[in-house]
Amino acid sequence: MKAAALDQFGGPEVLGIKTVSVPTCGDDELLVRVAVAGVGAWDFMEREGQMAEMVPGGPRFPYIPGTDGAGEVVAVGKAVQGFKEGDRVYGTAFNSAKGGFYAQFTVVKARQAARIPKGLKIEQAAALAADGITALQGLEEHLQLKAGQRLIIFGASGGVGHLALQFAKRLGAQVLAIASGEDGVELVRRLGADAVVEGRQGDVDKVCREFAPDGFDAALVLASGDTCEAALKHVRQGGRIAHPNGVMPPPKGSGNIQVIAYDGNAHPEAFQRMNTLIEAGPFHLEIGRLYAMEEAAKAQQEVLKHHLGKFALRIH
Repeated sequence: MKAAALDQFGGPEVLGIKTVSVPTCGDDELLVRVAVAGVGAWDFMEREGQMAEMVPGGPRFPYIPGTDGAGEVVAVGKAVQGFKEGDRVYGTAFNSAKGGFYAQFTVVKARQAARIPKGLKIEQAAALAADGITALQGLEEHLQLKAGQRLIIFGASGGVGHLALQFAKRLGAQVLAIASGEDGVELVRRLGADAVVEGRQGDVDKVCREFAPDGFDAALVLASGDTCEAALKHVRQGGRIAHPNGVMPPPKGSGNIQVIAYDGNAHPEAFQRMNTLIEAGPFHLEIGRLYAMEEAAKAQQEVLKHHLGKFALRIH
């Protein structure tokens, strides 16, 4: 099969198209013919070897990156139930010893995959697994968001952020979205934010005071900086601040405000919960740009610049 892979860790130049063996499907796995792969803002770290110690048994070359994606099941492990050949699925294979989604075929643990929710195209589902679970678990498990509460989301127009905004609205929260650029402001407004402010040019402090005069119950921080730190002063005492690991600098709280760092944890119940929320009504997944597999190195560079939603690679 063809894959965007690397023979050594390094800069964008080490990532190119290679011919590699199709991975074998284990008893608890699915072999997926990949249609589209997601491009994460963290993928360059995987390419550079910063995550090498997280690969079971250590990395093996050629190394195939790609945390998440979507495609069609072509083989089912003998211990797997609930999936069959031909199912259209999405899933995650983060730091898998058998390779990621930047390839024509990949294997995923069956517990880290799910059928594509009704209403989503396959290229949208390809960008859902890692970002969607990170968004939803941040809201429900770590912020313990309840209907009627006031939430502020930093980085609301990004891959995780624009999904978190929609999930939060489905959970009944009132959401102030901090977005990047005029295009980001337009996106989050269209997705149902109750109030919106541009993070660099807008009067964030004023909007926070007006939107939550008694303070925010919760904050989901997906992008940090001076503006973020100033706005977090509007989180009420007893409130919660959550951020995925990797947000730098990590946000701070004061007094009895709890600050929680977390990683998204893919498992069947998480996928089921996410699919249920998505299928509850019209849902939008923003693909900022769709690249050819041959453009993987370019995609990894451009995803670090201003963009909306998530980037993806068309594989098949």
